[in-house]
Amino acid sequence: MSNLLHLDASARRASFSRRLSARYAETWRGANPSGGYVYRDLAADPVPHIDEAWTELCDHILEHEIRDISRYREAVRTPAGERAWSIVEPLLDEVVAADVILIGTPMYNFSIPSSLKAWLDQITFPKMSLKGRSFVVTSARGGAYGPGTPREPMDHQESFLRDFFQGHFAVEDVVFVHAELVNSLLDPALAHLRGKHEESLAAALERVATEAAR
Repeated sequence: MSNLLHLDASARRASFSRRLSARYAETWRGANPSGGYVYRDLAADPVPHIDEAWTELCDHILEHEIRDISRYREAVRTPAGERAWSIVEPLLDEVVAADVILIGTPMYNFSIPSSLKAWLDQITFPKMSLKGRSFVVTSARGGAYGPGTPREPMDHQESFLRDFFQGHFAVEDVVFVHAELVNSLLDPALAHLRGKHEESLAAALERVATEAAR
């Protein structure tokens, strides 16, 4: 049985990244009727930022070369560590149980929302491997950041997440689906690009359905 962990990070309740992730989740659940499904809204129910006690857990895991995620709890040695672990444990359990981690996220200021970064910080420990799992990121961006565009070098959203998932977690299966030029719906200076936005959105909706069914 496959398991899907579905996260949304947009501050907007009605957002394009949420629409895309919802389409993926709906299609995936239709294709996997007996599969497990867990949903977290990181904007509505934010994960706390890491604190000093979390860093002590991290240091212990690094110093004692703990590679097995099921042994991370051995790093808890103080009441403060226990409180930090009480935040980490349910988040980490959800990730470990998942075969596919689906993340719906906007691009904020060329990167990711702080709500998503806080979640990543809480679940990430030294030399941690999530090999064998898949990450799917459905995103919305105000402008155009694809290959060959003038703003491609400013895309610190996909580049950061791809480097993180592949470089730190050793995950080989990482998929990004973007709906671009969302700001053309609001910014008069970009109004002439609304057609391109609609094309981008339609292509993204089609692709997430295809990816979810594979």
